[in-house]
This record gives sequence, structure tokens and C-alpha cells, in this order.
Amino acid sequence: MKFVTFGEIMGRLNPEGYLRLTQSRRLEISYAGGEANVAVSLANYGMDAAFVTKLPANDLGQCAINELRQFGVDTTKIVRGGDRLGLYFVEKGASQRASKVIYDRKNSAIATAAREDFDWDCIFDGVDFFHWTGITPALSAGCVDLVRDACIAAKKHGVTISCDLNYRKNLWSRDEANKAMSELAHYVDICIANEEDAKDVFGIAAENTNIEGGKLSKEGYIDVARKLTERFGFKKVAITLRGSISANDNNWAGMLYTDGKAYFSKNYLIHIVDRVGGGDSFGGGLLYSIANGFDPQTSIEFAVAASCLKHTIEHDFNMVSVDEVKKLMGGDGSGRVQR
Repeated sequence: MKFVTFGEIMGRLNPEGYLRLTQSRRLEISYAGGEANVAVSLANYGMDAAFVTKLPANDLGQCAINELRQFGVDTTKIVRGGDRLGLYFVEKGASQRASKVIYDRKNSAIATAAREDFDWDCIFDGVDFFHWTGITPALSAGCVDLVRDACIAAKKHGVTISCDLNYRKNLWSRDEANKAMSELAHYVDICIANEEDAKDVFGIAAENTNIEGGKLSKEGYIDVARKLTERFGFKKVAITLRGSISANDNNWAGMLYTDGKAYFSKNYLIHIVDRVGGGDSFGGGLLYSIANGFDPQTSIEFAVAASCLKHTIEHDFNMVSVDEVKKLMGGDGSGRVQR
């Protein structure tokens, strides 16, 4: 199976440990972005995964490419040009203090890319899956056009399209998201969302749910998935279910809705090392399991276990193997030393 993901990869800058940005005198740098994170997960699982974007023709752009290459991601379709690499700053939360993300990505290379930069017919030749997120069209009006062009070409080539709604209030308003995503969603086969995305983007809320209080209603999310399927014709809807106890401790589970039936994973109580990229690791695990013909229950169990492990890893990329995910699925979550 061959995968293509499309979006923005950025430099991630964060203080050491739990220091606040205003305390720190030095910052760590890594490279990540929603769709790049998914590509790395898939490559780690042994899949043929390519990431498509536009990056500046300077050392910062090359650093991002080198980061992807070391994990086996195909970077040959990346376009070079534009003025800058987008950045984001992450301040890790602790206890009752929430994590914080600050974006510095305006006028990045991908946000200012032209439609003629990408030959989608060439990109999708021989491809089985195409993945994008709601972050990409949020970057600029031009990026809405790029995603639309990509989806049209992917459909022409018979490619299965997946989208993580990934609403980001710091990038666009709910009205802007609703307008763009309501059109683009009609191209999507597999919709991925968290417990709030459907409400933020499409106004479809789960009843009897209090996210801040950690109370999530299974029936409410079945209804959300059903309504999404009826409105857009999705073949599958997957929703992550996060019950926040504190910034450090969360309950973590998921649901997969397909063919009119909902499948729920087991719940994990996770102690968080780094939660940024957790949803992308869920998407990567889900796409791997679907591509490999797992049944719906196994698919959602694999995706949730994979993303549970990601929460224990610094930075965005999910550096776990298929065997490690399967061990956790099988109940080996003790954290005992493996000798």
C-alpha cells in the first residue's frame, strides 16, 4: 500500500522540561506537522509513505526534509521555494496548567504556494491512500484551492481519502472552517475527529457530554458519527475520546463507526510526557490498520493503543513499532523493563 500525506511541516521550538516560555533562555528544535506526523507513523510501521509540501530552498527547509528522510518518509515530491519555514512554540502544561501552543507560520512557503506548484496526477500515480487535515486549508485561501485540487485528482485516480478535521481556533474562525470544510468533506472517505471537532467545524455536538469534566457519552458520539455520515457520505468515522483529568493525566479511548455500527476501544489511563501529535498518531495507526485489512474492532484498538504510546514520547513523532502497539493491545501495559 502506498500513502501520500499533504500539509505543512514546521519547526517546533519548546523550552526544556516544564519551563514556561517566559522562563526559558534556550529552546529545543524539532520538526513536525499534522500530516508529516502521520507519514512518519506509517513509515515506522513499514508502509510506503510520502509527504508533500512546499519548503523554502534554504537550510531550514533542508533540515525539515532531513528529519523526514531519517524515518523513511519519501520526500521526493516536496517542492522547494517560498520565503520561510513555519514555526510553532510549545509550552508543556503540568497538573492544572494547560499546555500552550503559539504559531508563527504566517506567509510560510506552503501557505503562499501556487496551484501550479503541484502535479497531482503525477503525485497520485499508483497511490492507495491520501491523507490531509483541516489545518492545511486553514493556512490560506490558496491552500483551500490546493486541497480541493488534490482531492479531485485523488478521486480520479481511485485513491481512498482520509481527513482529520483538526480544528484550530488560532488559524481560522468556526464560520470560515464550516464554509471550506463543508465543501471539502464531500471528497472524504474516512473522517477522523476528536471529541470537539464535529461541533467546532460542523455544529454537530455530542449530547450528555462534558469534556472539561471528563464525562463523555458513547451514545452521543454514535449520534455524531451517524449525522456526519448522513451529511457527507463518509464510509468510516473515527473519533478520539479524551477525558482530561489534568494536563498530565488523561483517560484515552476511541470509536470507529462504519456500516451503521459503532466499535469502542478499551480505555487507557495515561500519564502524559508530551501530548502534541497524539491525534496524528491515532490517525496513523487507524490508516495502517485499515490498509492491512484489520476488522473494525481491531482497527480502533490498534489506533488507540498506538496513540496511547505516543503520549509517552517527547516531540510530535510517534516512535513506536507495530509489535509494541500489539503488545499494549494484548494487555501488556505494565511498563516493566523489556529484557
